[in-house]
Amino acid sequence: MRRPGRSDPVRAELRPDRAGTGTAPAPRDPAPPLPRYRPGVPAMPGSRCPALPVLRWLPRYSRAWLPLDVLAGLAVGLTTVPQALAYAELAGLPLQYGLYSSFMGCFVYCFLGTAKDVTLGPTAIMSLLVSSYAFHEPVHAVLLAFLSGCIQLAMGLLHLGFLLDFISCPVIKGFTSAASVTISFNQIKNILGLQGIPRQFFLQVYETLQRIGETRAGDAVLGLSCLAALAGLRAMKSHLPRASPAEPLAVRISYLIVWICATARNALVVLFAGLVAYSFQVMGSQPFRLTGSIPQGLPAFRPPRFSLAAPNGTVPFQSMLQDMGVGLAVVPLMGLLETVAIAKAFASQNGYRIDPNQELLALGVANVLGSFVSSYPITGSFGRTAVNAQSGVCTPAGGLVTGALVLLSLAYFTSLFYYIPKAALAAVIISAVVPMFDAGIFRTLWRVKRLDLVPLCVTFLLCFWEVQYGIVAGVLVSGILLLYSLARPPIKVSEGAVLLVQPGSSLHFPAVEHLRDSVCSRALAASPPRSVILDCSHISSVDYTVVVGLAELLQELRRHGLSLAFCGLKDPVLQVLLSADLEGFQHFPSWEEAERSRGAELGGSWQSPSPALPRAPGSSSDTSLG
Repeated sequence: MRRPGRSDPVRAELRPDRAGTGTAPAPRDPAPPLPRYRPGVPAMPGSRCPALPVLRWLPRYSRAWLPLDVLAGLAVGLTTVPQALAYAELAGLPLQYGLYSSFMGCFVYCFLGTAKDVTLGPTAIMSLLVSSYAFHEPVHAVLLAFLSGCIQLAMGLLHLGFLLDFISCPVIKGFTSAASVTISFNQIKNILGLQGIPRQFFLQVYETLQRIGETRAGDAVLGLSCLAALAGLRAMKSHLPRASPAEPLAVRISYLIVWICATARNALVVLFAGLVAYSFQVMGSQPFRLTGSIPQGLPAFRPPRFSLAAPNGTVPFQSMLQDMGVGLAVVPLMGLLETVAIAKAFASQNGYRIDPNQELLALGVANVLGSFVSSYPITGSFGRTAVNAQSGVCTPAGGLVTGALVLLSLAYFTSLFYYIPKAALAAVIISAVVPMFDAGIFRTLWRVKRLDLVPLCVTFLLCFWEVQYGIVAGVLVSGILLLYSLARPPIKVSEGAVLLVQPGSSLHFPAVEHLRDSVCSRALAASPPRSVILDCSHISSVDYTVVVGLAELLQELRRHGLSLAFCGLKDPVLQVLLSADLEGFQHFPSWEEAERSRGAELGGSWQSPSPALPRAPGSSSDTSLG
């Protein structure tokens, strides 16, 4: 079992564990031997876990964990501050709202979360959704956070986390890949220093290409330089060799310096760009578009506003709900999906368990309380969670340090953010979202199951039009494919003295007509017509419609002088069929016994006098229907 803090974070965005896809583990960072901590697991075998997750690890907190928790919290904080400013720009909100959204989740998750590695805050995907449903209006964004939190809380209390399982991996991959392209291109205007570019993707592409000649040289050079620096530092970190304790002290110190620079690359690049912009400002010229002034101080603690003042009156709460529309479903569901997927991925790697419903409660409380400090919707951040794990975090207490660092930035350092070039923030966003594009998924699905390419491509293409249309269409297509498989299960028919019919999966009401038609057509088309044995070994449950369909099948075969016997019935299915009191119902433990009993036991109803047994499934006369 790995020690806490010695994780190998997955190097991709939003990889749910059910997809079974992952990348090569990153180099592990050295950490001193520590007492083992596994969140979500009782301290002693058979002991009962406290209801509040923080009580599972706080009484056992070791002083040896404190330095690593503080180091991890600082590393995540240095990543959080520049990303928060960049994501607020992506969401179309004033930049301070990115910082307002970055500390409450850290504090709440420390007490309510069940994964030691996860960090909550603004993310690229959530910022993209907020830009679509909040209309660049802070009041809408904060209210959306409150309502999303209420929905997530309700889902957690009602144990509705299983609903996320209906969003298939191809839909997730299609959405995240399209989001990667959309978000990256959305930031091209800031890299080139263009203004007045529309936010709709296709109009954005057209306007950017049409106005490429208006590019500001200073912004372009700085933006591309920041992208190159971020890519180089990321590559440096991924190829950084592990320092051995036997190495000389100078080597270990050099390793630590390189590791810190690579881990805090966002903060370093933004700091360097700000110093360059400040230098030009001092010299009396400014070739860059700057972030501008950000209000200093902590946000007021107050409930979100349920109405909006407009020039021609007041927009009531009902109208605000109508404006958000499907976003009230998409935003909380995508937030839950992202958080639970990240928590499961890191819990699996580090050998501990999480409680998905508790994760829903933690995220819901974080969004509800966050809305009281002017936060827009937050979720689990894959990039910052990876930084947290690689930094050697031991408990969720690392989030307290991250939240405190964000509060310090709001209270004292916002005046320094004035000189941050927008091109540098755009480079931070592009660097964060490029790994989300999974080109290999298209090739993988072509090789594994080509039909899954349909929801993937539908989601991917429609997300360029509108995000909600892509997600809804992808889920609908996946649902149709799922329903079709339920309505047309594979049916294997083995011919012999009788027909042995074997449904290849469970039998539900949409499939009963298909089964009836298949059985009747094969039984009556044989020469001479043959009776049927229905092998139910793969059927785990039946409903009333199936019972009615089987009764009609019995009657139809009996009208033609044929019989139907059941074999391999599981106890729940047998109890339902016995309770239905079907006329002529006969069942046997196996199809061999049903065949041997076709004479006297079945009253001579079997039409074929041949003593031969039906061939086993897979023989040359087997056919599959459906």
